Amino acid sequence: MHCFPCFSTPRNKKSSSSDEANNNEVKLHERRQSDEAEQSEETTLKIFSFRELATATKNFRQECLLGEGGFGRVYKGTLKSTGQVVAVKQLDKHGLHGNKEFQTEVLSLGQLDHPNLVKLVGYCADGDQRLLVYDYISGGTLEDNLQEPKPDREPMDWTMRMQIAYGAAQGLEYLHDKVDPPVIYRDLKASNILLDNDLCPKLCDFGLHKLGPGTGDKMMALSSRVMGTYGYSAPEYTRGGTLTTKSDVYSFGVVLLELITTADYHVDGGVLAAPSNFSMVEDGIYRSVVDTLGNKACYFFWLKRGDNQMKQSNQKKRR
Repeated sequence: MHCFPCFSTPRNKKSSSSDEANNNEVKLHERRQSDEAEQSEETTLKIFSFRELATATKNFRQECLLGEGGFGRVYKGTLKSTGQVVAVKQLDKHGLHGNKEFQTEVLSLGQLDHPNLVKLVGYCADGDQRLLVYDYISGGTLEDNLQEPKPDREPMDWTMRMQIAYGAAQGLEYLHDKVDPPVIYRDLKASNILLDNDLCPKLCDFGLHKLGPGTGDKMMALSSRVMGTYGYSAPEYTRGGTLTTKSDVYSFGVVLLELITTADYHVDGGVLAAPSNFSMVEDGIYRSVVDTLGNKACYFFWLKRGDNQMKQSNQKKRR
């Protein structure tokens, strides 16, 4: 066939065009795979309609209200489609992003996954409504468990308290060191640490400042203001608005002090309620600041242990 160049040339063109078509098909297939991968990442969060969430919370009835904070109200709800019990946070409308920006930030929050973080299940961006749907954590907040423990639950002993502190620290470490870019909590406090039935701590309300306010000068002005709770916020942050991961570490220190003393550190007009505790610890008089309820819990622990040992001893004697 080399003797007939007039025939060989068109054949080469056909071959090259065929190769080009194959390459285009491969590229198109790769692009589709990439789009599907991105779509699968985005669909890890369920998109709810406002009507679905209104039905789940009995039209946001007062009896379903779990609490209210700086970003909005939280309601307990049951999803009609699955029967799953969830916590629905209805965000304040003022200053929130538009749909596209809101969805972008929510999807980034949806990628955060750690045993010591409350899991984001889905969201709603229906009209001007902005809602977040989380797993429902039934054990209440750390603050409630310390200040107003349930009568049917034994007081937290020191082992439990240190396990809670360790779990909260792991969640905070994940936000600071395992996430890129790092997530600064801004408002770590006892009421933002939820406990499940096994007293496993789960941090909530992290990253919400990213959902608003809107763009422009207003955003810069509002995003630079202090967005924390006095008593838990680091002094350098409350004075000048300088925010770093160390600000969260300070807040964690206050939570740790609260676990030890069971004192409430965000009262008294926004100053640390018991600064004398620090000097007492430095002076070695730490027993005077330690929670007596914790000592009582330890007493119950040893009492129960002694009772179990007596039962085991009696069983051996019967044998």
